[in-house]
Amino acid sequence: MVIEVDQAFIQEAEHRPKPTISDAGGIPVIDLSPILRYPIPSDPADPFPDELSDLIAEIGAACQDWGFFQVVNHGVELELLERVQAAAREFFALPVEEKRRVKRDDVNPLGYYDTEHTKNVRDWKEVFDFILNESESDLLQLKNQWPEYPPELREACEEYVEGVQKLAYKLLELIALSLNLPAKRFNGFFEDSTNFVRLNHYNPCPSPDLVLGVGRHKDSRALTVLYQDEVGGLDVKRKADGEWVRVKPTPNSFIINVGDIIQVWSNDKYESVEHRVSVNSEKERFSIPFFFSPALSTNVKPLEELVNEENPARYEEYNWGEFFKARKDSNFKKLGKENLQIYHFRKKV
Repeated sequence: MVIEVDQAFIQEAEHRPKPTISDAGGIPVIDLSPILRYPIPSDPADPFPDELSDLIAEIGAACQDWGFFQVVNHGVELELLERVQAAAREFFALPVEEKRRVKRDDVNPLGYYDTEHTKNVRDWKEVFDFILNESESDLLQLKNQWPEYPPELREACEEYVEGVQKLAYKLLELIALSLNLPAKRFNGFFEDSTNFVRLNHYNPCPSPDLVLGVGRHKDSRALTVLYQDEVGGLDVKRKADGEWVRVKPTPNSFIINVGDIIQVWSNDKYESVEHRVSVNSEKERFSIPFFFSPALSTNVKPLEELVNEENPARYEEYNWGEFFKARKDSNFKKLGKENLQIYHFRKKV
């Protein structure tokens, strides 16, 4: 029996995944154990151990050459990962009517959803989104919708996020140092952060050559800390030659990528890179991205310390809350046009 796939999921020919994809020459794998042994220095001019110098240089090179890297020995307990994964599997195994009791809508973007679009093509996935700091404003309502079942989902998610958020702050400090900035240069932007977490579930797909779990895109926030299971499917566009490369799952690791906000803050030194998710016909896949995001009131622009006459600011200032709302509205329904991107704020130099 041939199962027909709804036209809404079908990618245009040039964006369909190839039958085979290389995982050779993949993204760097970085060992974070030095920060478990030594405190992160506060100033790039301070003396600190060679191990930390090497780590900061590795992170800078990965941000510049790839926009992506994997981290191991990161300090997040394996038990937290296992618990949140088990709860996510239980939630997504529920009947669809049960999951839709916590369905998100065009007012509140948090909760369950199974008809998201990327680049105006429907993604082959279902998601559950939640946020760390609930907020309500004229711009946005951000209120969590926790399901009744499984009852342990909320606690598992909240404890997991505490661990991952600590890691995200450490990575942010290492990235700041790699740009020759004080370690905590970015931290003030995150005081009323809009960090949010997504549980992703990708069912097996009868036409993995026509469909994507998530279409090609760049992350609009500052930093993404992603856990993926052993199935794999994350593809990154290699900056060196524009080829798609599969990120091979490494047990108990996180995949880190620079988002649009760091691209703007760094004035294009570190670039937010296009990525996508491929599906397969045999196995379901789970992943959990943590999106590290500043306060809605943050105005994003190149940092003064990284701008000079030879390297003028390449972006106009924009407000993160307004940008996020525009992106949320376009992801919620098919608008038939490109959603808001940072290149819309690029200055004509």
